[in-house]
Amino acid sequence: MAWLVLVISGLLETAWAIALDRSAGFSRLIPSVVFVVTLLLSMAGLSYALRDIPVGTGYAVWVGIGAVGTALVGMLALGESASLPRILCLLLVVAGVIGLKIFH
Repeated sequence: MAWLVLVISGLLETAWAIALDRSAGFSRLIPSVVFVVTLLLSMAGLSYALRDIPVGTGYAVWVGIGAVGTALVGMLALGESASLPRILCLLLVVAGVIGLKIFH
């Protein structure tokens, strides 16, 4: 259960990062509210998952999911560069996250 909550929390990290960008410095209400809600849920989920997962592993997996998710949204939906080197770097992050899970 802790791993499932950790993955969901990592996905929520992607949501709050995108909402933070869309809030335009907290000048837009809806993205600002989405940011606060998803940030709180993401942190609560991380906190819950860290009851059973070591902090180093849990935090690294959470950040990895959030970073890869945010970069993918940027590339697929926000017009950011989807160059081969960027994609290869994201694959390295994914490999690291999988490795942390396997060697937990």
